[in-house]
Amino acid sequence: MRMDLQTEIIVENLNLYYGKKKALNNVSLSIPENKVTALIGPSGCGKSTFLRTLNRMNDLIEGVKIEGTVLFDDRNIYDNSVDVVELRKRIGMIFQKSNPFPKSIYENVAFGPKINGVSNKSQLDEIVEQSLIRSALWDEVKDDLNKSGLALSGGQQQRLCIARALAVNPEVLLMDEPASALDPISTTKIEDLIYELKKKYTIIIVTHNMQQAARVSDFTAFFYMGDLIEFTDTRKMFTAPDLKQTEDYIRGRFG
Repeated sequence: MRMDLQTEIIVENLNLYYGKKKALNNVSLSIPENKVTALIGPSGCGKSTFLRTLNRMNDLIEGVKIEGTVLFDDRNIYDNSVDVVELRKRIGMIFQKSNPFPKSIYENVAFGPKINGVSNKSQLDEIVEQSLIRSALWDEVKDDLNKSGLALSGGQQQRLCIARALAVNPEVLLMDEPASALDPISTTKIEDLIYELKKKYTIIIVTHNMQQAARVSDFTAFFYMGDLIEFTDTRKMFTAPDLKQTEDYIRGRFG
């Protein structure tokens, strides 16, 4: 599906197999720039698998075969000449379970820039501060940057992981159920943060929570059994979907 917006990623005829099992079936959609796109559907429907195709995280799984194209910056990311490390710098990933490194808050955020050759202390300080500000964590940790990232609360750890992703200056953020393990207050902070981040980044979020998808996203893609069933404006999806199957899922009649 194409739309009258600036597109960030164009997916065309994407198929994915885990061995002989087909997990994605001929998926095509255009992901708009500086918007939040939610991926919804029952467990095992292919939404997290699809998310991981967008920065080639599925490359790490043995036996995966992918057909079709994923165009980012007018280039197929599955072309053999693509530098996967560079790709994952530009398309960052936030996982369901927060995974800070066993390092200080400062070193967690500075890790990516250091790997990419930034060694100037004042430059690193600036990157760390700005990344923590953008992830809405700075005010809570600025006086204790040497504290272990693992000593933070669950919600703070997830925002630290977002800061770590932002530190390498990505263009796209992939979020795989980023609030599913968090309490309601932390979840609200993550949702507020997503709303702020879309001003600068394109965000694609997998969520099992219908209310969350309705709250945070501009567009929603409904997946079922590896098929993309419907992809449209979120408000339309939740008020007047085109297909009865979509309506049945959103109203809780299955899934």
